Amino acid sequence: MVKIAPSILSADFARLGEEIRAIDEAGCDYIHVDVMDGHFVPNLTMGPPIISKLKPHTKKPFDVHLMIDPAQPYLEEYSNAGADIITVHAEADKHLDRSLQVIRSLGKKAGVSLNPATPEGILEYVLDKVDLILVMSVNPGFGGQSFLTSQLDKIKNIRAMIGDRPIELEVDGGVNTDTIADVVAAGADVLVAGSAVFKGDDYDATIKALRDAV
Repeated sequence: MVKIAPSILSADFARLGEEIRAIDEAGCDYIHVDVMDGHFVPNLTMGPPIISKLKPHTKKPFDVHLMIDPAQPYLEEYSNAGADIITVHAEADKHLDRSLQVIRSLGKKAGVSLNPATPEGILEYVLDKVDLILVMSVNPGFGGQSFLTSQLDKIKNIRAMIGDRPIELEVDGGVNTDTIADVVAAGADVLVAGSAVFKGDDYDATIKALRDAV
């Protein structure tokens, strides 16, 4: 079953609580939260205080994607704020294995994200500590970018690496009704969609259209 994780980066920041309630009612599976530091990526978004205020608006899991460097000193803060899944970037973490252990010790699911130019081989020695792998199909830092088809082979390769392990394979960037079928066919089972969901006022229709396109 494919899961849809709308990215609130594309939501109306003036009414985030209302937006989260709306996508919850529209049938999303996760709430994807893009955390950007203006250092690892060229943009700034939100931190733990905002996440903690948003958490009561839904019972859906908060899928928190940390595009920050360093991430390890802040893992406990994001856990306490309400993150259910905490994903760190392999490129931003000098001690990836340790960070994954810390996330799991906090009782959260641990994720690793790879930028488009990062080869999947970096995952080989941490697969036993990962609950989710996030493939960036755009260069991180901005919403509304076009899907990089070069990532389809990476998604296929990672799916093969996962084998029968209970690891979710998530894809973020340029996922819409035109690209989602190819992404799922390559092996993804969690799809992050920002602009594709929040572009209109009828979130039920946009989420349904994504599922139908699969």
